[in-house]
Amino acid sequence: MTDSPDGQSARFTQGSIVRPLLVLAGPLTATQLLQVAYNLTDTFWVGRLGAEAVSALSFSWPLIFLLISVGAGMTNAGTILISQHVGAGNDEQLGHVAGQTIAFVGLLSIGVATLGAVFAPQLLQAIGAPTGTAVHDLAVRYTRVIVLGMPFTFGFYVFMALLRGWGDTKTPMYLMGLSVGLNILLDPFLVLGFAGNPLFGWLGLEGLQRVLFTATGFTGYGVTGAAVATVFSRAVAAVVGLWLLFGGRVGLQLSLEDLSLQSETVAQILRLGGPGAIDQSTESVAAIVMTALIATVGTDAVAAYGIGNRFISIVWLPTVAMGMSVETIVGQNLGSGHRDRARRTVYVAIAILATAFLVAAAVTVWFARPIIGVFITGPGAGQIVNHGATFLRIVAPTWVVMASYHMMNGAFYGSGSTRMAMGIGVSSLWGVRALLAVLLVLGLGLGASGAWYAIALSNVTAAIAGGIFFFRGGWLKDILGDESTAQATHDSDSGSTD
Repeated sequence: MTDSPDGQSARFTQGSIVRPLLVLAGPLTATQLLQVAYNLTDTFWVGRLGAEAVSALSFSWPLIFLLISVGAGMTNAGTILISQHVGAGNDEQLGHVAGQTIAFVGLLSIGVATLGAVFAPQLLQAIGAPTGTAVHDLAVRYTRVIVLGMPFTFGFYVFMALLRGWGDTKTPMYLMGLSVGLNILLDPFLVLGFAGNPLFGWLGLEGLQRVLFTATGFTGYGVTGAAVATVFSRAVAAVVGLWLLFGGRVGLQLSLEDLSLQSETVAQILRLGGPGAIDQSTESVAAIVMTALIATVGTDAVAAYGIGNRFISIVWLPTVAMGMSVETIVGQNLGSGHRDRARRTVYVAIAILATAFLVAAAVTVWFARPIIGVFITGPGAGQIVNHGATFLRIVAPTWVVMASYHMMNGAFYGSGSTRMAMGIGVSSLWGVRALLAVLLVLGLGLGASGAWYAIALSNVTAAIAGGIFFFRGGWLKDILGDESTAQATHDSDSGSTD
C-alpha cells in the first residue's frame, strides 16, 4: 500500500513544483521509450520475412493507432477524476471512479474490437492496401489479431491513466518493461519459428535449433505471430495491473461493486473522455491525410516525411511526458483549490522545456542533413535527405512554441476542460495544417516545402490559440462540483517554484 490520499496529494500541492514534475515525467519518458522498443522489435523481426510483410505492417499501423486512440482518449477521464478527487481528499470516491472507468472502457474496447475485426478488410482498402494481394491479406490477419486484443490494450491504458492521476508513474513503467520484455522474447519464435531463425546462430545455439525443429517442426506464424506476441504481452501487463488495483497494492482500492456502471458517472466519463478520444482520433486521421497529400509531390517526399517524423517522435518524448505530468499536478491542485499553484505549474514546465528545445532546435537545424542521413543510405538517398533536411529546418524552430502549447494543453486536460483542448487541437492544429497544406502544396505549387511550412505555421497557430484560452483563465476550476475546494485562501499557498 502506498501513501494515503492526503499524503499523496501533499506531494504535488505543497513545496517545490520542479521536483514533482520531473519525478512524474522521468518514468513517463521511459515508458514512451519502451513503447518505441515495442514497435521497433515487431518491425525488426517481421522485416526478416520480406518486403510484403513490412508493407503489411505499414498499412495496419495507421488503422490500429486510430482505433487505439479512441480508448486512449477516453481514459483521460480517469486521470482527470482521480487527480481531482485526490487533491480534494475525496478518498471514498477513488475506488468508484476507477471501477467505473475500467468497466466503461472495457465495454468500449469490446465494441471497437468487434467493429475493427469485422471491417478490417474494407478499412485497410480505404487506407490504400491493394486488395487481392498478399500485402492486403497479411495486413488483415495482423490487424484482426491486434484489434481482437484491444480489451487488453485498453485495460492497460486504463491502468496507466488511473495511476497517473494518483501520481504513480513508476508502476506503469515497470509493467511496460515487463510487457516489452515478453514481446522481445516471443517475437523471434512466433514470427520465424525454429527453422531459419537467425537468433540461434547469433547465440551459437545451432544444435539446440536443430533439436527443437526436429521435435516440433515449428516454422512460426509469420506476421500473425508478431500480432500474437504483442497481444499476449499486453494481456499479461493488463492482468497484472488489474490484480494490483483490486488488491489495493498501488494506493487505489477497488471492489467488484465499483464495476457496476452508474449512469451519472458514465455521463461524466463521456463528457470528459469523449473530446479526448475525438482529439486523438483526429490526430491519427490528420497524419494519414498529410501523408496522402505529400504523396502528390512524390515518394521521396513521403520517405522524408516519415523519417523526419520518426526523429521528431523520439525528440518529442519528454514533451509528451511533461504534458502528462502537468495534467496530474494541475488536476490535484485544482481539486484542492490551489488555483495559483496550478497556473504556476504550467509556467515552470514551459520554462524547463523551452530551455531544452531552444538547444535541441538549434542542434537539429545545424545538423539537419546528417540527422536524416542516418536513416537513409544508398541509391536515391540524396533527394530524400534534401527533403528531410528542409523539413527539419523549417519545423524545428517551432518546437519551443509547440512545447508551450502542449503544457497548456496538459493544464486544460487536468482541469477537465477537454472540449476546449479538443477544439484547439482539431481546428487550430490539425484543421489549419490540412488547409494550409492543400493551399501551399496544391494551390501555390510549393511542393514538399509547402507541406513543411503548413506544419510549422499550424504549430504556431495552435500555440497562439492555446495561449489565448490559457490566459483567459476559464480552465481554472475543478469539475467536482464542490465549491468548498475553491476557497481563495488556498490561492495563497506558499509552495516554492524552484
